[in-house]
Amino acid sequence: MNTTEVTPSSPSPVSLGTWPTPVEPLPRLAAALGLGEHDLLIKRDDLTGLGGGGNKVRKLEWTVGAALAAGADTLVTTGAPQSNHARLTAAAAARLGLRAVLVFPGTDGAAQSGNLVLDGLLGARVVWSGATDRKTLDAAAADVCARLEEQGARPALIPFGGSSPVGALGYVRCGEELGQQVPDLDTVVVALGSGATMAGLVASLGPDRVLGVDTGALDDPTPVVAALVADLLPEPVRSERLRIRVDQIGAGYGALTEQVESALTVTARTEGIILDPVYSGRAMAGLMAAVRDGDIRPGRTTVFVHTGGLPGLFGHPAAVAYGENSVINGL
Repeated sequence: MNTTEVTPSSPSPVSLGTWPTPVEPLPRLAAALGLGEHDLLIKRDDLTGLGGGGNKVRKLEWTVGAALAAGADTLVTTGAPQSNHARLTAAAAARLGLRAVLVFPGTDGAAQSGNLVLDGLLGARVVWSGATDRKTLDAAAADVCARLEEQGARPALIPFGGSSPVGALGYVRCGEELGQQVPDLDTVVVALGSGATMAGLVASLGPDRVLGVDTGALDDPTPVVAALVADLLPEPVRSERLRIRVDQIGAGYGALTEQVESALTVTARTEGIILDPVYSGRAMAGLMAAVRDGDIRPGRTTVFVHTGGLPGLFGHPAAVAYGENSVINGL
């Protein structure tokens, strides 16, 4: 099969986002958590511009850049039906005049809300694979690429979540931005999904300054992050040096927990900033837990990376129901 493979030796990125994303203070949220007024900042990677924004834009600049250099005319990727990565892959394809094919697990009939609406608006084709696990989904995506080649297309298979050594380069650059914007930062808190966002930050800032909050997207994220970091640095980082919290998964990936509900509410009502229930909401819940147990302390500068994902909020029935029940009626 001649499907384009993106490798660490791939060429320069294509421009898809607006950089640098801003860093803003969160004084009211800091006070609510028991931190000092100037202790908590937010890196607005929800404001990356393309297709509703989010952290996947940084990864796609590199993976799509490699695909274009290899002559691809179609981007194929996988993810959950409400995948932010899939939505932004579709947006990147639209920006660059390419086709996008999104391979999802399960069958058609899922609620057409959230990211699924945007996938269609952006012109992506959706293939419902019937897959029930990651291995089967990957095989389905490879089959889609083979069928596209038979039709004369030149597909590039963009990895799940954009997470590869190439995709992680986007967050190496983000770490460089943060080093310039907040030179005294002590801890960067970020959602840990498919792994490359945290890996790029670790490669740039070092393992001691990056706290990843596991969202349950991987069975065991630690070796995945360690392997990605090893591909980015001349010297590998030992797995035990990675700072990863695993206490915010609850009933599993996608489940809305009480801790995440609290994080969504407190952040919205102190700073007017909306998080999503799967990634940034869990990351904020992890930050709050880290303050409670002393891993994040007053007097030190903490930066929360907002990875976007707002459309997913409107595709999450439990989150929508929670929001409806939280409306304050009357005076």
